Parts: sequence; structure tokens; C-alpha cells
Amino acid sequence: MAAASRRSHSSRRRIAIAATVAAISLTAGLATGCDAVDKAIDCVQTADTIADSVTGLQQAVENAADDPTQTDQSLNSIEKDLDKIGDKTDNADVNKAVDDLSEAVDNVRTAVKNGDDTPDISPVTDAAGELTKVCTS
Repeated sequence: MAAASRRSHSSRRRIAIAATVAAISLTAGLATGCDAVDKAIDCVQTADTIADSVTGLQQAVENAADDPTQTDQSLNSIEKDLDKIGDKTDNADVNKAVDDLSEAVDNVRTAVKNGDDTPDISPVTDAAGELTKVCTS
């Protein structure tokens, strides 16, 4: 009878260990899923902020004759927001969209430094739209 009791105790212990391992695995899986959701939400929120910054850039370019510093401030704002997204994601599509938008911002900045008062910002607008699309898909 003592052997039967030890087997029963051993079986209960294995079941308890298996249940604990399963619970830990499930919790880790849920935490990973939440991280992915949090990153997606961060991406969407930052993309939305970037869209606002792009609108600000459009207005700054239109008003460049009145205040040329607005364009530079708008470009700085977009770059800051791009850094936020780049730091929070490991998604290849998002990183590509961030890189494309960053390059477009650099091109506008170069054009402004070279004396272009009305640089073509359509590549910035297009890249921002692509980033929003990637973040929401």
C-alpha cells in the first residue's frame, strides 16, 4: 500500500509540475502577444503623429517665405517620431517604411539647405502614407 501511495503522490506531483509548466508557457505566450499588440498600437499612434507632422510640413513649406524655420522644425518633428517607431519595432516592413520616410525627409532638408524655398514634399507624403498603411495592416 505504501508503494501505491507513493505512485499516486508521484503522479499528482507530475501533474502539478505539468500544470505549472503549461501555465508559465501560456503566460509567456500571452505576454508576447501583448507585446506585439502594444508595438502595433505604438506604431499606429506614432504614424498618426507623423501624419500630423507631415501636414505641418506642408503648411510650413507653403509659408516658408514668412517663417523659413517652420520647415526645419517640421522636419525635426518627423525625424523624432521616426526614431520612436524604429526603436519600438522589429517588423521588416515597418523598418523599410521608416527608412524610406527618413530618406525623403533628408532629401527635403537638403533641398531647403540648398536654397529651395518650395521643395517637393510629395515623397515625404507618400512615404508617410506607406508607413501608416504598414502600421495598420
